[in-house]
Amino acid sequence: MGNILNQIGIENYIFLSVVLFCIGIFGVLYRRNAIIVFMSIEIMLNAVNLLFVAFSTYHQDSQGQVFVFFSMAVAAAEVAVGLAILVSIFRNLGSISIDNLKNLKG
Repeated sequence: MGNILNQIGIENYIFLSVVLFCIGIFGVLYRRNAIIVFMSIEIMLNAVNLLFVAFSTYHQDSQGQVFVFFSMAVAAAEVAVGLAILVSIFRNLGSISIDNLKNLKG
């Protein structure tokens, strides 16, 4: 039994990562709901993490996987802070639409 990367091929991982990243870009650019924008950013981050793990496995080096571990820890903290900010904005404005956030400029 060989390496799973040899069975599937790194091209498929690259293609999946590009598709996920494009979906994330589409969500950031065309959606107006802040939660969907945050989810789209997370999809983009996961696409990059998938590439790190795929290339780390391809080169038989664990540095990419360690970087993904720390990246996921930082992403979890970022989501917690982002959702706390969104809850605060929703309590004050009654909506989390990005168009309504333009009024907060000062």
